[in-house]
Amino acid sequence: MSDVLEEITPLSEKDCFYIVDRHKTEFTYPLHQHREYELNFVENASGVSRIVGDSVETVADYDLVLICSENLEHAWDNGSCTSSDIREITVQFSPDLLSGTIMAKNQFASIMKMFRDADHGVAFSMHAIMKVYAELDRLAYVQEDFERFLKFLKILHVLSKSEYRILASSSFSHAERNPESRRVQKVKQYINDHYTEPLRLEDLSGLVGMTPTSFSRFFKLRTGKTLSDYILDIRLGFAARQLVDTARNISEICFECGFNNLSNFNRIFKSRRGVTPKEFRAMYKKNKVVV
Repeated sequence: MSDVLEEITPLSEKDCFYIVDRHKTEFTYPLHQHREYELNFVENASGVSRIVGDSVETVADYDLVLICSENLEHAWDNGSCTSSDIREITVQFSPDLLSGTIMAKNQFASIMKMFRDADHGVAFSMHAIMKVYAELDRLAYVQEDFERFLKFLKILHVLSKSEYRILASSSFSHAERNPESRRVQKVKQYINDHYTEPLRLEDLSGLVGMTPTSFSRFFKLRTGKTLSDYILDIRLGFAARQLVDTARNISEICFECGFNNLSNFNRIFKSRRGVTPKEFRAMYKKNKVVV
């Protein structure tokens, strides 16, 4: 793992969650990680760059992200934002807050799934943000503690039923996706172990005793991605990890991660991550604080 700031949050063991609602002119907190789960909302921040693992995105006027992993680096960078009044609402809560037998009940199934997905960080759609905006807007100012907790629980439930996108790749965050069929798991494990080598559809489908055509349909149905897109994302995740954690030159990383053409690697990385490998490394270096 890269050396990044390990944030010690103000959350007390006796508190359900910690919330801060603030206005600012810029983002100054460096790349960091922490044990606590975090729901972070920014408003009037168009042009800000959001870094979550190997996901680098430019946010619009509204952005809402949930991170549920203690090892997932994240930061917000000023980017091209010119706003002089950025609003940020941050809610941090312990992974133990919603645990135990009650979370195994059907009523909490969608929240638990969202937490598992947020092990890679998730970003919510504008429609989802608008569903919880009124509650989130007032959350810090609710006087009664128990009522504030119930409102926060409602926000989580509404978000868990809404549209969101997973941000960081599995190969960068060292975290698995949700439980899948044994055949998919077997192929994914093989890809993780052999991503530096040529990977052929015929060989992968043979691992699980399926024809190439049937396996292609099966894999897309179970994962939501084509096999080629999945392999590409795995290789890019490992490449991004090396860009952050090592001093290897980009050409060396390109070939070590299964790409056989540097210009093609640069082009694909830019199209999938929004920045070139060189820019990605520079962005992490800018936001990293060695501890």
